[in-house]
Amino acid sequence: MDEVKWLSNDEQVAWRAWLAVNAQLTARMNRDLQANNGLSLADYDVLVNLTDVPDRSLRMFELGDKLQWEKSRLSRQVMRMAARGLVERRECLDDRRGAYVDLTPAGLEAIKAAAPEHVKLIRQIMFDAFTPEEVASLTKLYQGVLERLEAKPAEAAADGSAA
Repeated sequence: MDEVKWLSNDEQVAWRAWLAVNAQLTARMNRDLQANNGLSLADYDVLVNLTDVPDRSLRMFELGDKLQWEKSRLSRQVMRMAARGLVERRECLDDRRGAYVDLTPAGLEAIKAAAPEHVKLIRQIMFDAFTPEEVASLTKLYQGVLERLEAKPAEAAADGSAA
């Protein structure tokens, strides 16, 4: 059995700071979106992903992959949003088990209304505090973490980045 390489004090401080930032930022975005626009952060995440594609429609499994959500969570979220007219669930004619999620005009208006205040919050909390060089460093760091997360387990183990 391999010996555990414990985090150094500096690594532990960095890790716990990242966890706290992630939790607090997520909670703050959710509170602000709810208060200002009546949207949850989950609503916003779905809407953003649908506005990012040219036809404003994704297969359920594609949306689930992008959000990293389980099928049941995505299904419940889409049902709640469809009931409010923000999205529409449409059956896939090619695959009877599949479905599409389409952005509705009301969903597009909702994200257009929410985006300016949301961006102001992100800019105020995060980017206004950094120089362009620091933003470039953050981008490089986060992209490196994402690459390791997206690597197949065997690849990650081979390059020593599996944890």
